[in-house]
Amino acid sequence: MLVGVRVGQQEEREVEEYLEELAALVDTYGAEIVDQHIVRIDKPQPRFYIGSGNAEEIAQRCHEQEIDLIVFDEELSPSQQRNWEKVARMTVVDRQEIILDIFASRASTREAVLQIELAQAEYALPRLKRAWTHLHRQQGGLGIRGGEGEKQIEVDARLVRRRIVKLKEELETVRRRRAEQRKQRRKRPVPNAAIVGYTNAGKSSLFNRLTQSDVLVENKLFATLDPTTRRLRLPNNQVLLLTDTVGFVRKLPHDLVEAFKATLEEAAIGDFLIHIVDASSHRAVEHYETTLKVLDEIGAKPREMMTVFNKIDLVEQPFEIFRLRRRFPEAHFISVHTGEGLDELIAAAQQLIQDEMTQMYFRFPPHRYELVANLHRTAKVLSERHNGEAIFVKASVPPESRRELAEYQVSAEEVQDVGEAYEVI
Repeated sequence: MLVGVRVGQQEEREVEEYLEELAALVDTYGAEIVDQHIVRIDKPQPRFYIGSGNAEEIAQRCHEQEIDLIVFDEELSPSQQRNWEKVARMTVVDRQEIILDIFASRASTREAVLQIELAQAEYALPRLKRAWTHLHRQQGGLGIRGGEGEKQIEVDARLVRRRIVKLKEELETVRRRRAEQRKQRRKRPVPNAAIVGYTNAGKSSLFNRLTQSDVLVENKLFATLDPTTRRLRLPNNQVLLLTDTVGFVRKLPHDLVEAFKATLEEAAIGDFLIHIVDASSHRAVEHYETTLKVLDEIGAKPREMMTVFNKIDLVEQPFEIFRLRRRFPEAHFISVHTGEGLDELIAAAQQLIQDEMTQMYFRFPPHRYELVANLHRTAKVLSERHNGEAIFVKASVPPESRRELAEYQVSAEEVQDVGEAYEVI
């Protein structure tokens, strides 16, 4: 049973859309949805979040339909969760717990696993009493009395607190190591771009099509959790590192923002972002704004961002595309499924990188050809000339390469005076 709450003057359509998203989360979680119910209240109530009469009605409907799980779309306090389970006599969870469980089942990198475990421990700590209530009910009260239970709760709470401290220490160690790895990666000046956006917008499909990869693509929320990076060679032979990231959702609990950080570090250090939006969704603009909000919360502020509306082949009314084009005149409109607009998108990414580059001239000693080879990988080499004593190169160079190559920089005249003995364009 999915339970949504319409508070005050909130539009019912908005609550219905939140429930649609919750349904997708629960489907990803692996539960079967039997029924859903929207309750209208003036303001949240302390005992059940909604009124007692509504709570009892929902519990009765669940028993009549043999439902054994209630999922609340609002964040429930530990006491509200216990009150619900007492009146409903079944497990009651909220959106936050569903997302945490999905994350836990899909995380694979060490930092993501630690961050999710920490979020779960902090979520569970104030709910230990609820866990012991389950145990008491499952064992029929045999061997468990109130006093013993209270002592065991204290022991468990102490163990959870110790685990939280240890997880934070491990996370700090992993983050320092990853920060050093990122620092070393930045020394290899290959442009980086991350694909971000609302979940299920087609990020992984675009990633796979551009890089000929096989990242998991499912019509489910959070199909991709840990970031994946692949090389994309652009038409001008420039290499771009492209990263696929986890999708965002609305009403993301604050405690989960840290968990998202673990999966979005590549987005935070990218040269630019490719923000993909599902053009066929009637909430496309809201999804766009949700992504920007989460990016701001995790501190991912790139120099540039390309906005890309995907799934234009699924848009039934042409006016919707016209409306989006008017609101987002700089955006690109594509269909990963049909391939429409992909060549223009790649050309725009190539131009964005090119605009960041500076044309420079270099004179390298003959024994330092590895520097020339590295330029071919990380920059756009426009010409290369040899005269036996040195290698002269003209190239469009990204910002990250300029400092380390400064000692080999020469004037344009010096390169041009070498002649045409050997040239590569």
